[in-house]
Amino acid sequence: MRFRLKPKETSFYELFATAADNVLSGSKLLMELLGADAATRVEIGERMRAAEHAGDDVTHAIFHELNSSFVTPFDREDIYRLASLLDDIMDFMEEAVDLVVLYEIDELPKGVESQIEVLGRAAELTAAAMPRLRDMRDLNEYWIEVNRLENQADQVHRKLLAQLFNGGFEAIEVMKLKQIVDVLEEAADAFESVANTVETIVVKES
Repeated sequence: MRFRLKPKETSFYELFATAADNVLSGSKLLMELLGADAATRVEIGERMRAAEHAGDDVTHAIFHELNSSFVTPFDREDIYRLASLLDDIMDFMEEAVDLVVLYEIDELPKGVESQIEVLGRAAELTAAAMPRLRDMRDLNEYWIEVNRLENQADQVHRKLLAQLFNGGFEAIEVMKLKQIVDVLEEAADAFESVANTVETIVVKES
């Protein structure tokens, strides 16, 4: 049986919750992107960039807390990994929005909305799960559902690729759109990695 000193109060839980809330805000900006005109997309891109910078600030705060804390609520490598993965999600979402703006995409292909809806649901689940890290309870449904969503995202991604390659798009347009849908798929993968990390933490601490 392991014994570990644990601090009564720690800011790690609040910081992870803040990071996840920021990811949820980013997923909502992605949804706003659908159907937006060029000028609105630029404005959404600026807001997403600000959200990504806010996410960076939270990540740095977690790393600072980690480096200055003698006792941590769970394994240090898991804290680092969880913070990095949440930051990755924001990076991928910001990249997707930025590519849409930079490439001046007139219309996103059918299926991208489904990708973004999956990300939005994963973001909701993640934001709800992070505060529960404090007591490590009622989290199994979270990682099971996020893994299911990632499988759904894989299917949507494959259908989108088939649509791009078989849909009569110009070659340059295929390259641009493929990069966008690939980045959104990376965001889905990162959500699954967050859920898997939470599962690892719970198993270690149980």
